[in-house]
Amino acid sequence: MRVLFVTLALVLLDQLSKLLVKGFSLPVLNISVRGMNYGESIPLLGDWLKITYIENPNMAFGIELGGKLFLTLFAMLAAVVIVVLLYRHRKEKFAFRLSLALVLAGALGNLIDRTLYGVLYDTAPLFYGNVVDFINFDLFVIRIASSAFKFWPIFNIADAAVSIGVVMLLIAGFPVKKTADASADEAAEPAAEQPSSKPLDRESPISE
Repeated sequence: MRVLFVTLALVLLDQLSKLLVKGFSLPVLNISVRGMNYGESIPLLGDWLKITYIENPNMAFGIELGGKLFLTLFAMLAAVVIVVLLYRHRKEKFAFRLSLALVLAGALGNLIDRTLYGVLYDTAPLFYGNVVDFINFDLFVIRIASSAFKFWPIFNIADAAVSIGVVMLLIAGFPVKKTADASADEAAEPAAEQPSSKPLDRESPISE
């Protein structure tokens, strides 16, 4: 289960980056970070890569599915299922376990936003917060008729972890457990091929 250290590191990085973008204050430690204004954008690589602060009430990359409470409960259930899978397949190949750890990190990162950010920033009840997005690849705009679509939706580190984890999972594949019957057949085949140790019966000579 050491792969969970990857999950922990990504969750911490995800939350730290979101808090720096959104801003926070810790009077006890005399720490205050102003953060960015909503919609503010800071260029990193010209207009290609920017830090743009927005909030997303939906799933990763703005995908709409159910309400906020449904998304929060779904993320909780997904996190529990992934932890169980990691435990049950803790001896599987590293690529498979790492892919699950990445998906888990993404689920937990955005789950914290939805669960706590509304309460912490006094904007929504518990479980009804928005997810903070800020990574903005603005390479080009696709125009279809009178509509315009960005090259890629604004996302965060948790979204990236989920995407990379899913791709890795598709490549690595899910471990296939052999059935008990197949295992029994495989065990029986070598025994059937071995020559019998019982001596062959020979006809006794007929005395004249």
